[in-house]
Amino acid sequence: MSNEIRILVIDDHSLFREGLVRLLTAESDFQIAGNCEHLTEALEVLDREHVDLVLLDYDLETEQGSQFLAETKRRGSKPRVLMVTAGMNSSVMLNVMEEGASGIFLKHSPPGQLAEAIRRVMKGEMWLDPRAVKPVISGAVRRTEHDNLESSLSAREKAVLKGVLEGASNKRIGAELHLSESSVKAALQQLFGKTGVRTRSQLVRLAFERHSHDWLADGME
Repeated sequence: MSNEIRILVIDDHSLFREGLVRLLTAESDFQIAGNCEHLTEALEVLDREHVDLVLLDYDLETEQGSQFLAETKRRGSKPRVLMVTAGMNSSVMLNVMEEGASGIFLKHSPPGQLAEAIRRVMKGEMWLDPRAVKPVISGAVRRTEHDNLESSLSAREKAVLKGVLEGASNKRIGAELHLSESSVKAALQQLFGKTGVRTRSQLVRLAFERHSHDWLADGME
């Protein structure tokens, strides 16, 4: 009994969920601790049952798998979580891994691979479907570039960029920041150099693509 892996299945598609349960019960070392459609049910199972691993769909109609990861972390619950999903974009994949998921298994993968993924995750390994590797790496690279850009901007550069985003002229930006127009131009040139753009319009586009509400926070207070 000590070698049994107790599994909780969370998926809002009953046909897929029931098929998954039948697939797993065919394995002698797997035991189903519960199968749920909604997160509330799943959390109730965790309260009353020992669960080693959770197979979690990301999109649960009106809920998201990240909510489950956040709640179990808040509660101090420590079942391993393997995301079983039809697909997620690179930023979401990166986020769920950072939030504590032990891997990502794509629903259109061969069913036989799921048992292998579960056993490897239970050994402390990470399972990442080969088709998910490139998106996760790409997301991590973009996140690193974003963080590097945020940390490299000075308070003056952020304030000048805020003015550019608001459509203000160099003269008006200088007046509001108590800077000379030449100082504003110098800050703009520094921004161009750090972001790799050559025009104000390119700078504005890049700023919004890089989520200016996050990395301009200091300049918008």
